[in-house]
Amino acid sequence: MSPSYSLPLSVTCTAAKSGATMPISICDHHHSISIRYDHHDQTHFWNHDKNNKSKPKTMMTNSASIMMTTSASSASSAYPQLTKDSSRHHFYQEALKTARHKFTQEISFQSKDKDISLAKALLYVAAEDEAFMGYNREMDSRSLMNERKNVSALPDAQDWNHLDQMPLAGKSIPEWLTVLDTIAKEVEAELVYRDIGCHLVQVLEAVNVVLFELRGFKRSPVLVDSKYSYLHSVLSTGCGSAILLSIIYIEVCRRLGLNIVGSRVGEDFLIWPQTGYPEELFKVTAGHSLFAVVNGRCVEDPRSMASDLNGNSLLGLEIATKRDIIGIALANMIRLHWKRASRSNHGLMLTSPLRHVYNADENLKKMSNSNVPLLRPRDLRLAIMASERLLILQPHNWALRRDHGMMLYYNREYGKAVQELSICMAFAPEEEAEVLEPFVEKLHLLRLESSWKSLGHAGQLTVP
Repeated sequence: MSPSYSLPLSVTCTAAKSGATMPISICDHHHSISIRYDHHDQTHFWNHDKNNKSKPKTMMTNSASIMMTTSASSASSAYPQLTKDSSRHHFYQEALKTARHKFTQEISFQSKDKDISLAKALLYVAAEDEAFMGYNREMDSRSLMNERKNVSALPDAQDWNHLDQMPLAGKSIPEWLTVLDTIAKEVEAELVYRDIGCHLVQVLEAVNVVLFELRGFKRSPVLVDSKYSYLHSVLSTGCGSAILLSIIYIEVCRRLGLNIVGSRVGEDFLIWPQTGYPEELFKVTAGHSLFAVVNGRCVEDPRSMASDLNGNSLLGLEIATKRDIIGIALANMIRLHWKRASRSNHGLMLTSPLRHVYNADENLKKMSNSNVPLLRPRDLRLAIMASERLLILQPHNWALRRDHGMMLYYNREYGKAVQELSICMAFAPEEEAEVLEPFVEKLHLLRLESSWKSLGHAGQLTVP
C-alpha cells in the first residue's frame, strides 16, 4: 500500500471517555506488535512486547536535588508580596507557589524520565505565569479603583479552591489534558473509518490527518506573541512554536502506544517513531520518506543537517530526554520574553554590559543605577521565571546562570544578581570567570550604593 504524505510536521528549534476496548495491531515490514487500547484507564497505554521498550538516557548530576530546592525557594521569594485582603489575591499567591512546586515535582531527578509528563510540566509553567499576570491585573484594577472613587468594587473571585481549577484560556489543567486524550481518540476513529490495518506508516498518517487537516494545527513562522509558547494556547488556537507542536505530536502518539523520540540536529529538533529498523524510516514512498512525514521540509532541505541523515546515522544521535525537551521549550520562552522586554532597546543583549568592562575607573562611573536600560517589567519578570525553571533542570549550566544573573541585574535586583553571578564564576571556564569578576565587583559596589541611597543619604558611596 502506498501511503499519502500530505501534511508533514516541521519541527525547528528557534516545538469524554467511552467504555470501548479496541484491539489493534501496529506493525512494520519485519514484525508486528499486538496491542490493546483500554479507555477505562485514565492514562491510556498499549500493551506490547516488553523487549521493545526504549531506555532514554537520563541526565544526572550529583547536587541537582540540593540546587533544585534552592532555585525553587529563591523563585518564590522573587514574586511581589501579595496582600491577603481578598480571596483573589490569596489564590494567586498560592497558585504561584503551587504551580512551581508541581513543576519541580514533575521534573524531579528522583523520578524516572519515562514517568515525566511533558504536557503536565508545561501546563504548570503556563499556570504559574498566568497567576503572575493575574495578580498584576488585579493590582492594576485595584489602583484604578483607588484613584477613581466612583468606580464600582471588583467582583468576587471565582470559587477556585486549588490550582487545577484555575482556568487557562477557558479550561483547567485536567481539561487540557483531556483535550490530548480526545485527539488520540480522534486518531483511533480515523483508523476505524478508513477500515485499514495499523501499520506504523498508517498510524502516523492518521495522526497527521487529525492534527493538521481536521484540527488545523500549524507552525507560526515568526513568534512575536508569547501565547504561542504556552501549550494550552497552542491547543486552543492551533498555532504555535515548532517545539510545542512536536510535544503535542509526542503526547498524542504516547496515548496511542507509539513511542516518539527526538534529537537536536543543528538548528532542528527532529522526532521519529522508535523502531528496531531505522532504515525503514528513510524508504521513499509516494515521493516522501516516513522520516519526512514526521519532520517535514527540513529533512529534504539540502541546507539543513537533517538532510544528511540515514538509518545508520540516526542510530548515532543522542536521544533527548523529556527533561531535555522541556528545557528546549523553556529556553525558547526565555528568548521570546527577553526579546519583548528589550524591544525599546534595539540590539541589547544580556551580556552587553560584560563586553565593556575594561577600565575599572571609567566603567565604575558608567555603571550606575540610572544607566541600567529600562525594560518592560512584566516581560522581564516572565523571562526570569522561565530562567528559574530551566536552572532547576540544569543547575550546573554556567552560561544559563550567567544570563539569569544578568536579567536580575537589568531588573535592578543587584543582591540576587551578585549571588547568581558569583555561583556562575565557580562553574564557568577560567577565561569567562575573568570577564565576570570585575563586573561582579562593580555590581557589588552598585548594590552598596543603592542601599546607601535607600537610607536617605545623598551622593555616591565612595570607597576610601
